[in-house]
Amino acid sequence: MTGMAICRNEGEPILTRDAVFLTVRPLQPLKRIMQARHLSAPIGGAIPVAKQKYVPESGTYPKGFLASTAYVGVKPGNKGFPDLALIVSETPCSAAAVFTKNRVQAAPVTVSQEVLRQRSGQGIRAIVINSGCANAVTGKRGIEDANRMVQLVDKCYFQPSPVAEPSRTLVMSTGVIGQFLPIQEILFGITAARSILSSTHSAWLDAARAICTTDTFPKLLSREFTLPSSPNKTYALAGMTKGAGMIHPNMATLLGILATDAPISANVLSPLLTHAVDRSFNAISIDGDTSTNDTVAILANGAAGGPPITSTSSDDYSAFQDILTAFAQQLSQLVVRDGEGATKFVRVRVRAAPCFEDAKRVAASVARSPLVKTALYGKDANWGRILCAVGYTDGVSPEALRLERMSVSFVPTDGTPPLLLLARGEPQNPDESRAAQILAHEDLEICVDLGAAADTGADSGGSEASYWFCDFSHEYVTINADYRT
Repeated sequence: MTGMAICRNEGEPILTRDAVFLTVRPLQPLKRIMQARHLSAPIGGAIPVAKQKYVPESGTYPKGFLASTAYVGVKPGNKGFPDLALIVSETPCSAAAVFTKNRVQAAPVTVSQEVLRQRSGQGIRAIVINSGCANAVTGKRGIEDANRMVQLVDKCYFQPSPVAEPSRTLVMSTGVIGQFLPIQEILFGITAARSILSSTHSAWLDAARAICTTDTFPKLLSREFTLPSSPNKTYALAGMTKGAGMIHPNMATLLGILATDAPISANVLSPLLTHAVDRSFNAISIDGDTSTNDTVAILANGAAGGPPITSTSSDDYSAFQDILTAFAQQLSQLVVRDGEGATKFVRVRVRAAPCFEDAKRVAASVARSPLVKTALYGKDANWGRILCAVGYTDGVSPEALRLERMSVSFVPTDGTPPLLLLARGEPQNPDESRAAQILAHEDLEICVDLGAAADTGADSGGSEASYWFCDFSHEYVTINADYRT
């Protein structure tokens, strides 16, 4: 690969790929192995039949990017599946990232923020990710370990600079909080992963699988697109994410990696990502918990050529903003579909709000309500819980939440008419059997109309926002009761 150097310095051992497989862990207790789990990650790593439709069999990936994995054995229960991933660009990239707003931030978050700050989002070449250990609440050693990871990637994969410079690598970790990384094994894995770097679909899919924890399937998407300034030139956008629990991002355990070969300058890449994340990864919820590690990053290497996007007022910027937002929404929704123990995929759409921020706050309030989520799991059309969650939304003025203006309905996914539950504050005595039929489906939309245009007599108007979430099941408790095993 262009611009790479073999890591083989005097005094260092010559590492082979087999060296990564030497770690031996004690067997799990039999009672753990025998637990039956139907909605969580199966023992042995098989993808549940119901989830296989979400795993792509092929893809089109951005030019100049390579992926690879290694088995480290970070988590004792992992007996052979890769748990270290690398995404590497053959040329320097513009980069941007959005991080967790949890005040307890993991070491890789701190290190990656500093890398981006020192480089002003320019010249980034790689992202290294481990699963099984979050490297969070690990003190000075955690920072040192995260730095050792990025330093080794720089040393082994890129030609050294004649002068000292900041790292070119971002780092992410996911898994159990409060435990130290097995750093020596991870460093072995970083070196070994170099030999299998590839641009193939299988390499990208393996990387998406390697970053999983309680996920039941790897989450990977790719697509091609064009831009107004170069209608005959085809660009590619790829993304992978992980997450099934501790998901209520407020970017900010959720990670997302995006890569494109479109030429985009660092100064506009950050607002592009922020806009997309606000409407995707920051608009999903599984359990209401915001992780210490949440990170979504994007790399743009410009390998496909064409005029660069340098201005937020350009047609190319507007077009790519729409493309990136829609792509991020699709990718983030896979996290909801894989929610720990989830049986429902729900979109709550709040419309006719005074502003986007109000609409999003109301949607988030409904999405994180345990009573709404448990009612949906029980297929109970208890729409009063939805109104309750709307009513206690923080940060919204009383004028925006006037009951006499509100309407609520269930929107089925089979194309049949919506079931109106509340109309301008008046209950509609809905058909319970029809409601049960709608709630029997895996997918559901809840529409909440705040009636911002009610005074004008219009049926719609104002601003709109959506949130995607899942239900709460018995299985969610089972998974999280013994997560560390």
